Parts: sequence; structure tokens; C-alpha cells
Amino acid sequence: MNTPTLASDLNLCLCHSCGKSCDMSGRPLFCERCGAPLHARKTNSLSRSWAFLLTSLVFYIPANVLPVMNTSMLGNGADSTIMSGVLEFWQHGAWDIALIIFIASIAVPGVKFAVLSLLLVTAQRGSNWARKERSRLYRFIELIGYWSMLDVIVVALVAALVKFHGLADIEPRVGILFFGLVVVFTMLSAMSFDPRLIWENPTQREVANGIASH
Repeated sequence: MNTPTLASDLNLCLCHSCGKSCDMSGRPLFCERCGAPLHARKTNSLSRSWAFLLTSLVFYIPANVLPVMNTSMLGNGADSTIMSGVLEFWQHGAWDIALIIFIASIAVPGVKFAVLSLLLVTAQRGSNWARKERSRLYRFIELIGYWSMLDVIVVALVAALVKFHGLADIEPRVGILFFGLVVVFTMLSAMSFDPRLIWENPTQREVANGIASH
């Protein structure tokens, strides 16, 4: 079977901004159509992805330990963490809201941590294991990243509804800030990861890094 021709064989580089195939013969630094910087690969992809992922893991601890909201009713107030909030919604019959917050706050971040760690470790070791499946996992991580802020939106809507009906008063606490940072840094980690590393062996990566450094 013939090996397909690669863009690097034709000395071409795809602009990440406008999608134009740029001729790299004259070593241009910017796209001639949109002026965006040209990169054969995402610069320091693994290092930046690891840094963002570890930062999000650090922020995940206070996001779950510190209270995310305070609910006061008839003069009595109580702080709630993400997990205690899920349990309270469940016990009061709002199982749908409890399920949404649990999936968005506990399950989705856990899946993202596990999948990103798997992608980074296998790419760093140049593994040939399940490349097609790992590519699908990366696209899955990109897809669920758009819904990571769902629980924050749900909490905001619940707080607005409660205040509107005058049943109680809900105020955000510092834990919700850390959870927002977890979402942002996991998204940055996924965006920094170059999925083409899944299909490269260490020798190809050294060549690509050499091209990217120019």
C-alpha cells in the first residue's frame, strides 16, 4: 500500500486561523492571507498541557472542599459544597437538578482528568496503543468541554428563581470561583494538546519540533 503524501513532504503548513495552505519554502513567519503566525505544530504542546492540567487538579481540591453557595431561609443560613448541594437537591425531590450538577461538577471533570492524563502519558511515551480510539477520546473531551459550565449556570438559575419567589436568599461562595478555574484550565489543557502527537513516533516528533522551532 502506498504511503499517503504528507503536507510536510510538500513543504506546506496549514494556517490555524484561516485554514490556508501556506508554502514554507521561503520560511514565512506569518500567513500571507490573514497575517496569523504560522506553526507546523503547537509549541511545547505537552509541557503546556501538563501545566494546565496539574493547575486544574490543584484548584479541584478547594472547589470541592470550600462552599460554593450559602442558602438562608427565615434567618437561618447554611453553606453548601458541590456534593452537599447535590444531596440537598436530591433529598428535596429536585433529582433532575441534582443529577445535572453531579454530572457537570463531579463526573465530567473526573472523566476529563483521566482522559487528558491518558492522552498526555501515551503521547509522551510515543505509544502505538489504540491510536484511533485515543483520537476519538480527544474529540470527546473537546465536545464535553463546551458543557463544563452547565452546573454554574444551573446554580445561577436556581438562585434567581428562589430570589424571584422570595422563598430564600442564595449567595455564591468562593468555591464556585475555584470550580470556574478548574473548567478554564482543563479547557486550556485540551486546547494546548496537539492530537497529531497521537500518530507520531518519537523520531517524527523530533523532526516536527525542529520545523516548529524555525
